[in-house]
Amino acid sequence: MAEDRTVFVKKRTWEPLGTLEAAVMKVVWTQAPVTAREVCDRMTGREERAYTTIMTTMDRLHRKGLLVREKDGLAWRYNSALSQPEFEKALADGLAADILQSHGEAALAAFVDAAAEVDESLLDRLSLLIAERRRGRK
Repeated sequence: MAEDRTVFVKKRTWEPLGTLEAAVMKVVWTQAPVTAREVCDRMTGREERAYTTIMTTMDRLHRKGLLVREKDGLAWRYNSALSQPEFEKALADGLAADILQSHGEAALAAFVDAAAEVDESLLDRLSLLIAERRRGRK
């Protein structure tokens, strides 16, 4: 009998990004690979920060697993570990799971009501997603 080598990987849950973290990730998602200096140079207006602040923020995002990096001379060159849509989906998955675990039926009803208020066609899309999920389980 063959040995079962199934590996179960726990889905990583992500926390929402702070304002500066989101601004840094926006630059990385659109212009990677980048150094902290390049990110700092591209941030203007209200998002502008000192180089050391950007460098610290990028290091923190790396430690959180959102950025990967490799040495480029004396600097680190960063890429995102997830695309923006992948991060947003993972974040939404975690938030939805937390809300459903805490509030169950009330959360479902609130979600359906909110979808209807935003755009009635979202209810049709929700029905399709539910049907697809059910077909996938069989």
